Amino acid sequence: MPRFSIIVPVFKVQGFLRECLDSVLGQSYTDFEVIAVDDRSPDGCPAILDGYAEHDARVRVLHLAENVGLGRARNAGLAQAGGDYVLFLDSDDHYTPGLLEAVAARLDATGDPDILVFDHVRTHWWGRGGRSTSADLLAAAGTGTGTVSVRENPEYLHLFLVAWNKAYRRDFFLGHELAYAPGLYEDAPVTYRSMVLADRVACLERIGVEYRQRRQGAITRTPGRRHFDIFPQYESLFAFLRQRPDLAWACPPLFERALDHMLFVLAREDRVRLGHRPDFYRAIRSFYARHVPEGFVPPGGTRGQEMRLLATASYESFAAARVLRELRGVVASGRRRVTRVAGQRAGRVLYAARSRRPLDPHLAVYSAFSHRGVLGDPAAIHAKAGEIAPHLRGVWVVREDAADTMAPGIDFVTPGSRRYYEVMARATYWVNNVNWPGTLAKRPGSVHIHTHQGTPLKHMAADLLAKPGARHGFDVPKMLWRADRWDHSLVANRHSELVWERAYPCHFASVRTGSPRNDVLVNANAEATEAARARLGVPAGHTVVLYAPTRRDYRRGGHVDRIDLARFARDLGTGHTLVVRLHPSLAKGIARGMGLADLHGRGVLIDATDEPHVEDVMLAADVLVTDYSALMFDYANLDRPIVVHADDWGAYTAGRGTYFDITADAPGHVSRSYRELAWLFASGTWQDAESARLGRGFRERFCEFDDGLAAERVVRTLMLGEGMTGPAAGRVPGPASARSLLDTH
Repeated sequence: MPRFSIIVPVFKVQGFLRECLDSVLGQSYTDFEVIAVDDRSPDGCPAILDGYAEHDARVRVLHLAENVGLGRARNAGLAQAGGDYVLFLDSDDHYTPGLLEAVAARLDATGDPDILVFDHVRTHWWGRGGRSTSADLLAAAGTGTGTVSVRENPEYLHLFLVAWNKAYRRDFFLGHELAYAPGLYEDAPVTYRSMVLADRVACLERIGVEYRQRRQGAITRTPGRRHFDIFPQYESLFAFLRQRPDLAWACPPLFERALDHMLFVLAREDRVRLGHRPDFYRAIRSFYARHVPEGFVPPGGTRGQEMRLLATASYESFAAARVLRELRGVVASGRRRVTRVAGQRAGRVLYAARSRRPLDPHLAVYSAFSHRGVLGDPAAIHAKAGEIAPHLRGVWVVREDAADTMAPGIDFVTPGSRRYYEVMARATYWVNNVNWPGTLAKRPGSVHIHTHQGTPLKHMAADLLAKPGARHGFDVPKMLWRADRWDHSLVANRHSELVWERAYPCHFASVRTGSPRNDVLVNANAEATEAARARLGVPAGHTVVLYAPTRRDYRRGGHVDRIDLARFARDLGTGHTLVVRLHPSLAKGIARGMGLADLHGRGVLIDATDEPHVEDVMLAADVLVTDYSALMFDYANLDRPIVVHADDWGAYTAGRGTYFDITADAPGHVSRSYRELAWLFASGTWQDAESARLGRGFRERFCEFDDGLAAERVVRTLMLGEGMTGPAAGRVPGPASARSLLDTH
């Protein structure tokens, strides 16, 4: 029999589950079992759990036949537990190192109490929080060999109201028939019942859990009528107390705790919607009238004032009193905040006026790269919609300076124009690879499809919060607020799926469509390759080396001279053309003066930075040389060699942050100096069998869902509502270059 049974209910947390399980299995104390309860999770969690169970005998997985919710999933795990003590851990949180060893030692020191409570720290999506509100209480009783009882120390009812900060003696828990009820706030009756029933409660002054405060996705942070579940939860608690006259002493402090909890929920905009608040308030008043103990005295402060109002005030009076307090706070904060709020509202007036008309079910709006033109994934989707769904009218949003690049027959609007607001207000489908402006609110019934801009290597969005240099100029909270409008997030591989769910903690569904802009690469033939080379002006018979560097966040302006392009072009030798494609953010910076102007057009170098369609540039290339550009993930579809030039990998990953080590999991050979890079080409090693092996593994991992049908899949499934099979496993990569790569040296 193990000392601890750790029960982990699991549902839709594939981006956090490994971190959670690793934090348990990596503990220095090893006498435990993990009972992971798969609550019919629809994502990759079941497979992750089975993988852990296969490699660690301490892990047992219970796959439930149907989704039952957090409370009942805990009960299911409890029924399988055999440990002396039971601990519950939510699968998006994790243990701190050494926790179980400290818990075991504290249990021994206090003679196996009924309950042991330890501390936690909140890890918000924007950073780690400070001390918990329980810290002082735990410190007061967290040393020595003593324990406390709630009857003598009712202030310990103020300890954080959750299941996962406690170790319960299993015989105590089962002996009192404690179990979690369905619905939200299931922790409340179990926690309070156990605390008043326990003869001995031990405390451990130690942070044991990193409590992840997800920006979105957590049920308690999703507004709706489900938050009315709090009332039957507390009704069950007080029904239990009525059956136990010996616990009459607990009614006043538990009544105060219940009211405090309900008023807290009422005040949260992310829980109780404005339209539901009158009903919620009336439910609190009803609870108050049924259960108020004789002689109940509310506490002091604002919360006590609100409890006093419950006895007599209508919701209108209660709300007016709360608004008055908030207005006093706004005035105290100065006029700047008032002006900012007024300005934000004024900016939405024009769009709101045009939103009174119904949505047009046949209208779709497209944008790419901050309105730079008909480009990328949105362009591929637009083209496919025109082919198989001509009844869908597509309108592009483009900047005024890009309007003259629009091909005949492409309907477009410019931001800020009268027609722009009319189109945006009525469009049913919104397709973009960046966020839409914050002034555009998502209308009910509209469908927002976000395509992203490729597979992420470097940290993005919320993951930039720990990289102040990389996020300079980015307002991450606003970025995520705008991403709240997404309905669908397109992914080309499982890596992207996990990253986007973590980097953008918003309410969207990941869709394994593949990248629509890569359809042209997957479906390319020799004629397409030769046509692309002709458009770029590549001399016939030349080997094309595409050099695509990315920006550096550790250097002002983003550009660092990594390669002497004139020297590289000369060293490649006769019969080679060097094509350079700079990162878009460097297109108008000093990087364009690093020799490109002097060399461009001489037959040895082509500056393709301004080429609108990067797919054509990739098609023309026989080999890609890049540092850390996401272009490599797309280029891998062509099954052509890739060389990673990583001479500043340490500085880059320290400044920006990356999701994996591209030098260890590379798509081809890695050079760490110009000398190594030149040797790879001089010796022909860049296209050897090892390069092919590495490329094949990279392609299998990161081009997983790219099968040449991505754009059609998006249009049929997300816009037309038709069925279509997902990307097939074992996809065939795009063709090699139209010319043999083996005869270049």
